[in-house]
Amino acid sequence: MAMISRIRPRRAAAALAAAALLGVAACAERAAAPPPAAPQVPAYAEALQPELEQLAKDMLVTGAVVQVRSPELGDWTTTIGTRTFRGTEPVQVGDHVRIGSVTKTWTGTVVLQLVDEGVLRLNDPVATYRPDVPNGRNITIEQLLTMRSGLGNYTTSPELSRTMDTEPAKVYAPEEVISIGLAMPPEFPPGDGFFYSNTNTALLGRIVEQLTGNPLGTEIQRRILDRLGMAGSSFPATSAVLPDPHPQGYAYGTNVETVESNVLSPEKQAAARGGTLAPLDVTNSNPSWAWAAGAGISTADDLTRYVETLVGGGLLSPAMQEARLDSVRPLDPAAPDAPGYGLALARFGPFYGHTGELPGFNTFAGHDPERRTTVVVWTSLAPSPDGRDPAAEMARTIIGEMYGTGR
Repeated sequence: MAMISRIRPRRAAAALAAAALLGVAACAERAAAPPPAAPQVPAYAEALQPELEQLAKDMLVTGAVVQVRSPELGDWTTTIGTRTFRGTEPVQVGDHVRIGSVTKTWTGTVVLQLVDEGVLRLNDPVATYRPDVPNGRNITIEQLLTMRSGLGNYTTSPELSRTMDTEPAKVYAPEEVISIGLAMPPEFPPGDGFFYSNTNTALLGRIVEQLTGNPLGTEIQRRILDRLGMAGSSFPATSAVLPDPHPQGYAYGTNVETVESNVLSPEKQAAARGGTLAPLDVTNSNPSWAWAAGAGISTADDLTRYVETLVGGGLLSPAMQEARLDSVRPLDPAAPDAPGYGLALARFGPFYGHTGELPGFNTFAGHDPERRTTVVVWTSLAPSPDGRDPAAEMARTIIGEMYGTGR
């Protein structure tokens, strides 16, 4: 799911396979109409609870929250696990977590609002606002949003990974990480392909600041979080503080170890499963390096409210909202049901939304506008020792059960 979600430093191309697993829902037949009176615990939830608990155990997930909204099959919220490794205090629905690349949809929404307001245009060359971007006259704002600029991804930098391991409290300025990305060779000429690059979103964040005269966090707060009543959500530009209450976030392996692949060595996987290798507590690692691309904080309730508006409309003009949904294109043109990406928006089968991963936290937030079904999952482990994205795996299982596609 990394090409759509992962901000943790590693090769983005290595993680598309997880996103493809969620695409199975695209082929699902519509479920039969529910009975007139839905049970207090929906039938699908009774089947899923033990399965998700086993899945979390298999992936060594410390804690997880699941929230489902379905007018057809019934609503369901559940928690799994504890706030700390080998602890006893259970996670709670109201816990705050880092949402990683779901933040990209916040930044992208602000950009599209500015387009709605006539402040900039999607076809504006990036060089209009950032003359320092290589080949910026041929890269558009739209290509930054859709990940088709060809610019390098700063989070794949081995140097950045080393610094994150040795100086986890370091505060990064946006220009510091942007300069890393701009110094990388391009992946392809602008518009010639798809490459998930956090440099794109960092540039968009700086352009927002340039055009509004305000910090990006101020614009996100005013235009999205306050507007939707997302009191549990925030965008800390430089702070490493995760508001209470919250779980601890854990990761197996250092950033250097996982920059190329999430999968630990067979020996370390065995040690993790045997209990002799404990995960690293990365809760207080400063996320400023992720900034516009991944520094957001939220809760399950807020994410549910947000993704329903993100997909269903309410933050953009009707025309821009329609254009945003229509912008999503399959990452594999030969497979129309494959995961897709558009204007800072991903699609997994019938679900639109985004996924996110920061060291210690993994998130899935998706909404199916046709069936008005919402699935939100977060875990306080990312990734699992065998390389899986826990929240994405759990979301795939939930969607498979609800849509009858299997797992």
